Amino acid sequence: MIKLSLQSLSYRDTFNAGTLNLFGIIENAYQLKLDGIDIDHRHFESTDIRYLEQIREQCQKKGLQICYIGVSNNFGLTGVELDTQIKQMKYWIDVAASMGIRMVRTFGAWVPENENEDEVWTRMVEATREVVNYSESKNVVMGLHNHNHGCVPATGDQVMQLLKEINSPYYSHILDTGQYRGSPGVSKGTRGIDDNRWDFYESIRISVPKAVQIRAKIYRINSGKEKWLDYDRIMPIIKNAEFNGWMSVVYEGQDELNEIEAVPKASKFLRDMLNTYGM
Repeated sequence: MIKLSLQSLSYRDTFNAGTLNLFGIIENAYQLKLDGIDIDHRHFESTDIRYLEQIREQCQKKGLQICYIGVSNNFGLTGVELDTQIKQMKYWIDVAASMGIRMVRTFGAWVPENENEDEVWTRMVEATREVVNYSESKNVVMGLHNHNHGCVPATGDQVMQLLKEINSPYYSHILDTGQYRGSPGVSKGTRGIDDNRWDFYESIRISVPKAVQIRAKIYRINSGKEKWLDYDRIMPIIKNAEFNGWMSVVYEGQDELNEIEAVPKASKFLRDMLNTYGM
């Protein structure tokens, strides 16, 4: 049975306003009767050992598994900047290992305006391979997060290609339902409208067999039902792949409804959808 976790960025605005910290986000996940939490690295106040122990202890007390630490990297950079990105990933791999967290989220690469995807792809693969080799030494899995903000991999085929090239049991896939090309949730293009040049539902179908976690994006939930993404199409795709990992509640509709009201609605909606489809 699929279990639900809370992506801490669902409370992005509340956190940034200083009215909710990571302990509060953990408490909210508990109150929503979720089973896990995914923590964005920016939500850690520090990486002091005692602080990290307090976070881990709080999650244990609340019965929440920390599914992964989300790190934002860009392996499309070059030179010293790329070296810094690699060092950052290794740093957070160390943090995850120290806390007993088995996975760290990683992106691919943002494509600079003066380059094409093929040019960026080569150094992205090299940087990714170095990081994955390091994560293996720490017994931490890297989870590739598909993303489409001028980033690769941005299609199901690209995700599968990158996974094949790295070819490591320590390099897996975190599937984001709203971040494939064609999705109405992408930041480039017109938000709220499908881009019919790409079939993002097909990208989900292609990569979901490799997924160990699914980030279920919610953009418009005021009515109690997600309006931008068709989960009556998405859930059968996930079920047919026999997926039985974690599903994250990821709210990104702050421009419509505040997080305090929206996240409980999003959690209920996804739980109801899982029940409807026997997942």
